[in-house]
Amino acid sequence: MSITTILIRALVLFTAMPVHECAHGWVADKLGDHTARLSGRLTLNPFHHLDPIGSIMLVLAGFGWAKPVPVNSSYFTKVSRRAGIALTALAGPVSNILLATVALLIAKLFVLTGVGGILVTIFVVMCQINLGLAVFNLIPVHPLDGSRIISYFLPYHIQDWIEEHEQIIYIVFLALVLFTDVLDVPLGIASSFLYSVVDWITSFVGF
Repeated sequence: MSITTILIRALVLFTAMPVHECAHGWVADKLGDHTARLSGRLTLNPFHHLDPIGSIMLVLAGFGWAKPVPVNSSYFTKVSRRAGIALTALAGPVSNILLATVALLIAKLFVLTGVGGILVTIFVVMCQINLGLAVFNLIPVHPLDGSRIISYFLPYHIQDWIEEHEQIIYIVFLALVLFTDVLDVPLGIASSFLYSVVDWITSFVGF
């Protein structure tokens, strides 16, 4: 792992993480829950969002987490409680995809203007890491965002069973992530697909 990789991951840490968490809070706020606003979490200041261990993991391992934004679903007034939870959760991965799109667009503009070099590499890698974070967070396992999104589509009895066994499911999932490569292929395929979509969206610059 090169110094460049560590620096790029640190840059992602101070951009993607606060945007991701702020997006959760912003959507919840728009749906009627002002808990994040009252907690001072509707900010892009990274020091209001970063988790020490999650930050170290992102820089060293390429994946990590921030402090969850507080959300009280009982305050949702504009949608149902289940819909509010799902939409609030979805906001995080969507923000990473938008950041990835902006990063790739900047990289292509650098190439177009002849700048090239390390700056192009930095923004391409930022794009890839953001897409990786989006895909990882969409996995339907608690406490990842995907678990709250998929709950909207599940019957209540299945959702109750998952909640009852979520600790066991989480331990199994964590073991798979840390000690095996069984998730590498599906996550890689999903990330590559998203990259091709983002590449197509930004193709208007000529690349």
